[in-house]
Amino acid sequence: MSADDSGSARPLAWLPIPPEEIEGLPAGLEYAHWNGEPDYPTDPARCAFYVPPYVTSGDVCVRPLPAMTGLRVVQTLTAGLDHILPSAHLLPSGALLCNARGLHDTSTAELALTLTLASLRDIPGFVRAQDAGEWRQGFRPALADRSVLIVGYGSIGRAIEDRLLPFECARVVRVARSPRESELGHVHAITELPGLLPDADVVILATPLTEETRGLVDADFLALMKDGALLVNIARGPVVDTKALLTEVESGRLRAALDVTDPEPLPSGHPLWSAPGVLITPHVGGPSSAFLPRAKRMLRDQLARFALDAPLQNVVVTAP
Repeated sequence: MSADDSGSARPLAWLPIPPEEIEGLPAGLEYAHWNGEPDYPTDPARCAFYVPPYVTSGDVCVRPLPAMTGLRVVQTLTAGLDHILPSAHLLPSGALLCNARGLHDTSTAELALTLTLASLRDIPGFVRAQDAGEWRQGFRPALADRSVLIVGYGSIGRAIEDRLLPFECARVVRVARSPRESELGHVHAITELPGLLPDADVVILATPLTEETRGLVDADFLALMKDGALLVNIARGPVVDTKALLTEVESGRLRAALDVTDPEPLPSGHPLWSAPGVLITPHVGGPSSAFLPRAKRMLRDQLARFALDAPLQNVVVTAP
């Protein structure tokens, strides 16, 4: 069902997924499909529930906000909100900004494990050998018997640990902003990192980008990592100081597997592309076949709550 500008009394939701492809949407709402196209499907002032496009720039996502004077909810399809928060002041008073906590746990955790295993077992080297038609045998590090440190133990961090469990790691150490106990063991405070980094063979970054975590992985952080350790970043590029990382990987002391970079997209010719021991994927932690069914379920549930005027999930900001 698509909306028009006839002045329907039903609240209008803009969705980046065609509404007819989402089974079970509540009947008490009106729907329009917009996925970042130049033209809007309806008058933006009529939109009450806005789901920004997923794989697009932050500028496109926030473009209709100034005209959305009747907006009550912005529901992102991302766990991070760094592309929306700078424009939160454009939201009408009382509007809610909700993230997609939990939506990308499966896909992102899967990629974190993929990057870790591919880097340790030197899959990029084998691919290059295959391209050259060369049979290059040799021993490579295994994930078994390694100490893994997860920095950012939210829902994605927990999903990463769940996938590490069958691989016989020596230990998995968890770090979050504040210490607490989890089902799988103690979670250390981020202030404890200096004492934890020297023992880690693999450091996986899964923290959101905040003022506290921006530049967290700087020269001092990297210097505390043991020789030969692997840094895996599936968080956000600016969590890592790129210049400091380049110094370490170009020396051969550390390795890195990066799904996110700073700058991003990483420009052609940037030294990270050719740095030794660096594996790069182009921010694809979320976009996989696991995304769409989970996105549809989340939107169906959140819209049902909205239609019933029930409390919404994952509210991060309420506009003053």
